[in-house]
Amino acid sequence: IYYLIPKYLARGKIFSFFFLTMFTVVAMSLIIMGGIYLATEALNMRYADAFKYGLDSAMTVFKKDAFPSSLSSMTLGISIKLAKNWLSANRKQEQLEREKLESELKFLKSQFNPHFLFNTINSIFVLIDKNSKLAGESLSQFSQLLRYQLYECNEPQIQLTKELRFVESFLTLEKLRYDSYVDIRVRFPDVSNSQWTIAPFILMPFIENAFKHFQPSKDKPSWVDMSFDLNESVLTFEISNSKSALGHHQPDVGDYGGLGLKNVQRRLELLYPNAHELEISDAADSYKVLLRINLENLPVKTSISKAV
Repeated sequence: IYYLIPKYLARGKIFSFFFLTMFTVVAMSLIIMGGIYLATEALNMRYADAFKYGLDSAMTVFKKDAFPSSLSSMTLGISIKLAKNWLSANRKQEQLEREKLESELKFLKSQFNPHFLFNTINSIFVLIDKNSKLAGESLSQFSQLLRYQLYECNEPQIQLTKELRFVESFLTLEKLRYDSYVDIRVRFPDVSNSQWTIAPFILMPFIENAFKHFQPSKDKPSWVDMSFDLNESVLTFEISNSKSALGHHQPDVGDYGGLGLKNVQRRLELLYPNAHELEISDAADSYKVLLRINLENLPVKTSISKAV
Protein backbone atom coordinates (compact mmCIF):
# COMPACT_ATOMS: atom_id res chain seq x y z
CA ILE A 1 0.00 0.00 0.00
CA TYR A 2 2.72 2.50 0.98
CA TYR A 3 5.28 1.33 -1.58
CA LEU A 4 3.50 -0.12 -4.61
CA ILE A 5 0.84 2.60 -4.92
CA PRO A 6 3.18 5.64 -5.02
CA LYS A 7 5.95 3.86 -6.97
CA TYR A 8 3.82 2.10 -9.60
CA LEU A 9 0.11 2.96 -9.58
CA ALA A 10 0.63 6.71 -9.14
CA ARG A 11 3.07 6.69 -12.05
CA GLY A 12 0.70 4.85 -14.39
CA LYS A 13 2.49 1.48 -14.27
CA ILE A 14 -0.77 -0.46 -13.99
CA PHE A 15 0.51 -3.87 -15.12
CA SER A 16 3.49 -3.81 -12.78
CA PHE A 17 1.28 -2.69 -9.91
CA PHE A 18 -1.25 -5.48 -10.53
CA PHE A 19 1.44 -8.16 -10.88
CA LEU A 20 3.33 -7.09 -7.74
CA THR A 21 0.09 -6.73 -5.77
CA MET A 22 -0.97 -10.29 -6.63
CA PHE A 23 2.54 -11.49 -5.79
CA THR A 24 2.19 -9.76 -2.41
CA VAL A 25 -1.21 -11.37 -1.79
CA VAL A 26 0.17 -14.85 -2.58
CA ALA A 27 3.17 -14.20 -0.33
CA MET A 28 0.88 -13.06 2.48
CA SER A 29 -1.26 -16.18 2.01
CA LEU A 30 1.79 -18.47 2.27
CA ILE A 31 2.97 -16.68 5.42
CA ILE A 32 -0.52 -17.05 6.94
CA MET A 33 -0.56 -20.77 6.09
CA GLY A 34 2.82 -21.20 7.71
CA GLY A 35 1.61 -19.50 10.86
CA ILE A 36 -1.54 -21.64 10.93
CA TYR A 37 0.36 -24.91 10.63
CA LEU A 38 2.95 -23.88 13.22
CA ALA A 39 0.16 -22.98 15.66
CA THR A 40 -1.72 -26.24 15.15
CA GLU A 41 1.53 -28.22 15.31
CA ALA A 42 2.42 -26.60 18.63
CA LEU A 43 -1.00 -27.67 19.98
CA ASN A 44 -0.64 -31.18 18.58
CA MET A 45 -3.85 -30.71 16.61
CA ARG A 46 -4.87 -31.08 13.04
CA TYR A 47 -5.89 -27.85 11.29
CA ALA A 48 -9.33 -29.28 10.51
CA ASP A 49 -9.94 -30.14 14.16
CA ALA A 50 -8.62 -26.82 15.51
CA PHE A 51 -10.70 -24.57 13.29
CA LYS A 52 -13.71 -26.85 12.62
CA TYR A 53 -13.44 -26.24 8.87
CA GLY A 54 -12.77 -29.76 7.79
CA LEU A 55 -9.89 -28.58 5.62
CA ASP A 56 -7.28 -31.27 5.29
CA SER A 57 -4.90 -30.22 2.49
CA ALA A 58 -2.55 -27.28 1.97
CA MET A 59 -4.15 -26.35 -1.35
CA THR A 60 -7.61 -26.37 0.20
CA VAL A 61 -6.40 -24.13 3.04
CA PHE A 62 -4.79 -21.80 0.48
CA LYS A 63 -7.84 -21.54 -1.79
CA LYS A 64 -10.59 -21.38 0.80
CA ASP A 65 -8.95 -19.56 3.70
CA ALA A 66 -5.53 -17.91 3.37
CA PHE A 67 -5.80 -16.47 -0.16
CA PRO A 68 -9.37 -15.05 0.11
CA SER A 69 -8.64 -13.42 3.46
CA SER A 70 -5.35 -11.95 2.17
CA LEU A 71 -6.99 -10.70 -1.02
CA SER A 72 -9.92 -9.08 0.84
CA SER A 73 -7.66 -7.37 3.36
CA MET A 74 -5.38 -6.12 0.57
CA THR A 75 -8.37 -4.84 -1.41
CA LEU A 76 -9.76 -3.04 1.64
CA GLY A 77 -6.38 -1.53 2.45
CA ILE A 78 -5.83 -0.33 -1.12
CA SER A 79 -9.34 1.15 -1.23
CA ILE A 80 -8.80 3.10 1.99
CA LYS A 81 -5.38 4.32 0.84
CA LEU A 82 -6.67 5.41 -2.58
CA ALA A 83 -9.58 7.23 -0.92
CA LYS A 84 -7.18 9.06 1.39
CA ASN A 85 -4.94 9.93 -1.56
CA TRP A 86 -7.93 11.22 -3.53
CA LEU A 87 -9.13 13.39 -0.64
CA SER A 88 -5.62 14.77 -0.13
CA ALA A 89 -5.17 15.49 -3.85
CA ASN A 90 -8.62 17.09 -3.98
CA ARG A 91 -7.78 19.38 -1.05
CA LYS A 92 -4.49 20.36 -2.68
CA GLN A 93 -6.28 21.06 -5.97
CA GLU A 94 -8.88 23.22 -4.22
CA GLN A 95 -6.10 25.10 -2.44
CA LEU A 96 -4.25 25.66 -5.72
CA GLU A 97 -7.43 26.85 -7.43
CA ARG A 98 -8.19 29.19 -4.52
CA GLU A 99 -4.65 30.62 -4.61
CA LYS A 100 -4.87 30.97 -8.40
CA LEU A 101 -8.23 32.73 -8.09
CA GLU A 102 -6.88 35.14 -5.47
CA SER A 103 -3.81 35.86 -7.58
CA GLU A 104 -5.92 36.48 -10.69
CA LEU A 105 -8.27 38.81 -8.81
CA LYS A 106 -5.34 40.76 -7.39
CA PHE A 107 -3.83 41.01 -10.86
CA LEU A 108 -7.10 42.24 -12.37
CA LYS A 109 -7.52 44.81 -9.63
CA SER A 110 -3.91 45.98 -9.98
CA GLN A 111 -4.62 46.57 -13.69
CA PHE A 112 -7.87 48.39 -13.09
CA ASN A 113 -6.72 50.81 -10.39
CA PRO A 114 -4.04 52.55 -12.53
CA HIS A 115 -6.51 52.60 -15.41
CA PHE A 116 -9.05 54.45 -13.29
CA LEU A 117 -6.42 56.85 -11.91
CA PHE A 118 -5.18 57.72 -15.39
CA ASN A 119 -8.74 58.52 -16.48
CA THR A 120 -9.34 60.79 -13.50
CA ILE A 121 -6.01 62.60 -13.85
CA ASN A 122 -6.79 63.12 -17.52
CA SER A 123 -10.15 64.69 -16.57
CA ILE A 124 -8.44 67.19 -14.26
CA PHE A 125 -5.81 67.89 -16.89
CA VAL A 126 -8.55 68.84 -19.35
CA LEU A 127 -10.09 71.21 -16.79
CA ILE A 128 -6.85 73.07 -16.04
CA ASP A 129 -6.99 74.91 -19.38
CA LYS A 130 -10.76 75.38 -19.25
CA ASN A 131 -11.39 76.64 -15.74
CA SER A 132 -8.84 76.76 -12.93
CA LYS A 133 -11.57 77.03 -10.28
CA LEU A 134 -13.28 73.92 -11.57
CA ALA A 135 -9.91 72.20 -11.73
CA GLY A 136 -9.43 72.98 -8.02
CA GLU A 137 -12.85 71.54 -7.17
CA SER A 138 -12.07 68.51 -9.29
CA LEU A 139 -8.79 68.03 -7.45
CA SER A 140 -10.70 68.03 -4.15
CA GLN A 141 -13.09 65.40 -5.49
CA PHE A 142 -10.15 63.42 -6.82
CA SER A 143 -8.51 63.40 -3.37
CA GLN A 144 -11.68 61.85 -1.94
CA LEU A 145 -11.70 59.21 -4.67
CA LEU A 146 -8.03 58.47 -4.11
CA ARG A 147 -8.53 58.17 -0.35
CA TYR A 148 -11.33 55.69 -0.96
CA GLN A 149 -9.26 53.69 -3.39
CA LEU A 150 -6.14 53.55 -1.24
CA TYR A 151 -7.58 53.08 2.23
CA GLU A 152 -11.20 51.95 2.14
CA CYS A 153 -11.46 49.27 -0.54
CA ASN A 154 -8.60 46.90 0.17
CA GLU A 155 -11.03 44.23 1.36
CA PRO A 156 -12.58 41.70 -1.04
CA GLN A 157 -16.03 43.04 -0.13
CA ILE A 158 -17.07 46.53 1.02
CA GLN A 159 -20.33 48.10 2.13
CA LEU A 160 -22.66 48.85 -0.76
CA THR A 161 -23.26 52.32 0.67
CA LYS A 162 -19.55 53.14 0.35
CA GLU A 163 -19.41 51.97 -3.26
CA LEU A 164 -22.42 54.10 -4.18
CA ARG A 165 -20.90 57.16 -2.47
CA PHE A 166 -17.78 56.57 -4.52
CA VAL A 167 -19.88 56.48 -7.71
CA GLU A 168 -21.57 59.72 -6.65
CA SER A 169 -18.20 61.42 -6.13
CA PHE A 170 -17.02 60.24 -9.52
CA LEU A 171 -20.15 61.64 -11.20
CA THR A 172 -19.61 64.97 -9.45
CA LEU A 173 -16.14 65.05 -10.96
CA GLU A 174 -17.50 64.27 -14.42
CA LYS A 175 -20.14 67.01 -14.10
CA LEU A 176 -17.38 69.50 -13.31
CA ARG A 177 -15.42 68.30 -16.29
CA TYR A 178 -18.22 68.43 -18.88
CA ASP A 179 -20.19 71.33 -17.35
CA SER A 180 -23.37 71.75 -19.45
CA TYR A 181 -22.19 69.65 -22.38
CA VAL A 182 -23.48 66.40 -20.86
CA ASP A 183 -26.82 65.68 -19.24
CA ILE A 184 -26.14 63.24 -16.40
CA ARG A 185 -29.18 61.61 -14.81
CA VAL A 186 -28.79 59.16 -11.94
CA ARG A 187 -31.14 57.48 -9.49
CA PHE A 188 -29.78 55.96 -6.29
CA PRO A 189 -31.77 53.63 -4.03
CA ASP A 190 -32.12 54.16 -0.30
CA VAL A 191 -29.40 51.91 1.10
CA SER A 192 -28.76 53.79 4.32
CA ASN A 193 -29.87 50.77 6.37
CA SER A 194 -28.52 48.15 4.00
CA GLN A 195 -25.91 45.70 5.24
CA TRP A 196 -25.16 44.21 1.83
CA THR A 197 -21.59 44.18 0.57
CA ILE A 198 -20.18 44.22 -2.95
CA ALA A 199 -16.80 43.76 -4.62
CA PRO A 200 -15.10 47.18 -4.89
CA PHE A 201 -14.90 48.84 -8.34
CA ILE A 202 -17.15 46.21 -9.90
CA LEU A 203 -19.44 48.92 -11.37
CA MET A 204 -16.94 51.65 -12.21
CA PRO A 205 -15.66 50.33 -15.57
CA PHE A 206 -19.21 50.46 -16.97
CA ILE A 207 -19.65 54.03 -15.71
CA GLU A 208 -16.27 55.13 -17.07
CA ASN A 209 -17.07 53.51 -20.38
CA ALA A 210 -20.30 55.54 -20.67
CA PHE A 211 -18.29 58.75 -20.90
CA LYS A 212 -16.10 57.52 -23.76
CA HIS A 213 -18.70 57.05 -26.47
CA PHE A 214 -19.76 60.62 -27.11
CA GLN A 215 -18.24 63.86 -28.39
CA PRO A 216 -19.98 66.51 -26.25
CA SER A 217 -20.84 69.86 -27.81
CA LYS A 218 -23.10 72.83 -27.01
CA ASP A 219 -25.18 72.27 -30.15
CA LYS A 220 -26.05 68.71 -29.26
CA PRO A 221 -25.45 67.82 -25.59
CA SER A 222 -24.74 64.19 -24.87
CA TRP A 223 -26.43 62.26 -22.09
CA VAL A 224 -25.76 59.53 -19.56
CA ASP A 225 -28.63 57.88 -17.71
CA MET A 226 -28.08 55.38 -14.90
CA SER A 227 -30.14 53.81 -12.15
CA PHE A 228 -29.59 51.51 -9.20
CA ASP A 229 -32.24 49.31 -7.66
CA LEU A 230 -31.93 46.99 -4.67
CA ASN A 231 -34.63 44.34 -4.36
CA GLU A 232 -33.87 42.12 -1.36
CA SER A 233 -30.42 40.73 -2.22
CA VAL A 234 -30.43 41.53 -5.95
CA LEU A 235 -28.76 44.73 -7.09
CA THR A 236 -29.86 45.92 -10.54
CA PHE A 237 -27.59 48.44 -12.23
CA GLU A 238 -28.61 49.97 -15.56
CA ILE A 239 -26.66 52.56 -17.49
CA SER A 240 -27.12 53.95 -20.99
CA ASN A 241 -25.45 56.76 -22.87
CA SER A 242 -25.55 58.54 -26.18
CA LYS A 243 -22.96 57.99 -28.88
CA SER A 244 -21.52 60.41 -31.37
CA ALA A 245 -22.63 59.98 -34.95
CA LEU A 246 -19.12 59.04 -36.05
CA GLY A 247 -18.67 56.66 -33.15
CA HIS A 248 -15.70 58.56 -31.72
CA HIS A 249 -14.99 58.67 -28.03
CA GLN A 250 -13.02 61.01 -25.86
CA PRO A 251 -9.22 60.67 -26.02
CA ASP A 252 -8.06 59.01 -22.85
CA VAL A 253 -4.55 58.52 -21.50
CA GLY A 254 -5.80 55.43 -19.70
CA ASP A 255 -7.58 53.83 -22.63
CA TYR A 256 -6.05 50.40 -23.17
CA GLY A 257 -8.49 49.02 -25.71
CA GLY A 258 -11.34 48.21 -23.36
CA LEU A 259 -9.12 46.84 -20.60
CA GLY A 260 -11.55 47.97 -17.90
CA LEU A 261 -14.58 46.22 -19.40
CA LYS A 262 -12.67 43.00 -20.05
CA ASN A 263 -11.37 43.00 -16.50
CA VAL A 264 -14.75 43.62 -14.90
CA GLN A 265 -16.35 40.84 -16.96
CA ARG A 266 -13.65 38.47 -15.77
CA ARG A 267 -14.04 39.65 -12.18
CA LEU A 268 -17.79 39.05 -12.36
CA GLU A 269 -17.16 35.49 -13.55
CA LEU A 270 -14.73 34.88 -10.69
CA LEU A 271 -16.53 36.68 -7.87
CA TYR A 272 -20.17 36.00 -8.77
CA PRO A 273 -20.26 32.70 -10.66
CA ASN A 274 -23.85 31.78 -11.52
CA ALA A 275 -24.94 34.81 -9.50
CA HIS A 276 -25.01 37.61 -12.05
CA GLU A 277 -26.62 38.59 -15.34
CA LEU A 278 -24.88 40.94 -17.76
CA GLU A 279 -26.49 42.29 -20.93
CA ILE A 280 -24.69 44.74 -23.24
CA SER A 281 -26.49 46.44 -26.13
CA ASP A 282 -24.47 48.48 -28.62
CA ALA A 283 -26.72 50.45 -31.00
CA ALA A 284 -25.83 53.09 -33.58
CA ASP A 285 -26.67 56.07 -31.34
CA SER A 286 -26.63 54.59 -27.83
CA TYR A 287 -24.88 52.11 -25.61
CA LYS A 288 -26.59 50.26 -22.77
CA VAL A 289 -25.49 47.94 -19.96
CA LEU A 290 -27.79 46.00 -17.66
CA LEU A 291 -26.20 44.20 -14.73
CA ARG A 292 -27.88 42.19 -11.99
CA ILE A 293 -25.88 40.81 -9.08
CA ASN A 294 -27.17 38.57 -6.34
CA LEU A 295 -25.24 39.92 -3.37
CA GLU A 296 -25.88 36.68 -1.49
CA ASN A 297 -24.08 34.87 -4.30
CA LEU A 298 -27.04 32.52 -4.84
CA PRO A 299 -27.49 30.61 -8.11
CA VAL A 300 -28.70 33.16 -10.63
CA LYS A 301 -28.65 32.53 -14.36
CA THR A 302 -25.58 34.07 -15.95
CA SER A 303 -25.82 35.44 -19.47
CA ILE A 304 -23.66 37.75 -21.49
CA SER A 305 -25.29 38.93 -24.68
CA LYS A 306 -24.39 41.61 -27.14
CA ALA A 307 -26.85 42.94 -29.70
CA VAL A 308 -25.78 45.37 -32.39
